[in-house]
Amino acid sequence: PQAIRTAVPEELYSTSYIAECAVAWLEGQRDDDQPFFLMVSFPDPHHPFNPPGRYWGMYDPADMETPAAFEANGWQPPAHVASVLQQRDDGTANLKAMGAIGTSAQEAREAQALTCGMISMIDAAVGTVRGALEQSGQAGDTVEIFTTDHGDHLGDHRLLFKGSEQYEQITRVPFIWADPDGETGQRRDDIGQTHDIGTSILARAELAPPHGMQGRDLFSDPPRDAAFIQYAHQKPMDGIGHSPIVHTLRDARYRLSVHDAMDWGELYDLQEDPGEFRNLWSDAGHAPVKAQLLEALVRAEIAHTDRVPLPTGRA
Repeated sequence: PQAIRTAVPEELYSTSYIAECAVAWLEGQRDDDQPFFLMVSFPDPHHPFNPPGRYWGMYDPADMETPAAFEANGWQPPAHVASVLQQRDDGTANLKAMGAIGTSAQEAREAQALTCGMISMIDAAVGTVRGALEQSGQAGDTVEIFTTDHGDHLGDHRLLFKGSEQYEQITRVPFIWADPDGETGQRRDDIGQTHDIGTSILARAELAPPHGMQGRDLFSDPPRDAAFIQYAHQKPMDGIGHSPIVHTLRDARYRLSVHDAMDWGELYDLQEDPGEFRNLWSDAGHAPVKAQLLEALVRAEIAHTDRVPLPTGRA
């Protein structure tokens, strides 16, 4: 579903257009000493899966790995995932929508191959933009950051796209910070969050973040041992009867998700079960861990309370 061989040529495709705009802007900085911030945001890789030109057939679906969920015996998906899979089996899934849908192993491999094509095109575009930065003479003074907003199931847990699911394939994203004044090849294991990026950029530019700005400076503030994720979906889901609202805590070992108006939740040991197939929410042996994570989740929610605007007085 949503695999479309576009007639748009490579040179007119969005990835090429955005790279061209970035290159033109950087060329304008060649003789300018003013500090700058440039965000280059590519819509790909994303469904519909439609890499143009040679990127369409660059990768063979037969070479892609079949997701483990298609071979996992005894896996019982949680209710909100089971309902999505059931809709596809029943023929009632909206295959043109944005939310998660069930998929077959073959569709998953095809989606992976086409996604690899889109990624390769972005790789080439990023190389073009970085080349323009070098040509501008600004590379030695410029921090380069690479990240993304979210992932795609691409067949993991027999799903495509994304929805209210909090699996690692959706929530764990790459983050690379290339600093001309930094060390080479360092890897940090403490947990960061997307909203830490803005705070870190301002700190690197020696600018104070505005009052109430959430997030920490990844390079100066104390490490965080867990990440808080909040998800709210507007469309009611079959199987759970309402719009899913999920609060998740992810630490170095576990992922805990609490679902609004549901008497069940999710708890996974990412060290022993990296595929997130065994839900330990009701497992008595993990009750102490669950209690600790629930307390940590409450504390994370308090820490992430929006404090802006502040009241002018108190009753």
